[in-house]
Amino acid sequence: MSGALSSVLDNAPTYLLFAGLAAAHAGYGTNLVELARHAPVLLSAVSVGSVFMGANTYIGNGPNLLVKAVAEGAGPAKVRMPSFLAYAALATAILTPVYVGVAWLLFS
Repeated sequence: MSGALSSVLDNAPTYLLFAGLAAAHAGYGTNLVELARHAPVLLSAVSVGSVFMGANTYIGNGPNLLVKAVAEGAGPAKVRMPSFLAYAALATAILTPVYVGVAWLLFS
């Protein structure tokens, strides 16, 4: 869930929200130090979800849209760029196996 929310929001607030929820669920209130000490895998899962899935937020950010506009309007040397939905589908197709591989390497 931290990864899903981090896909549309910034990584840091998402991490803090879900790390606090994980600490509370584990019985440590909002003490992340105790969570890290006693349940490091839980904190690692929140961290990996927030950070790696946060790469999805780069799909439609301002600088990427500016680069798309410049590339498409470059006169005779126009570069064909994918639409937002096409890029999102391409990113999902490429990043999903990467996310699964990372999760498998880190948590198996």
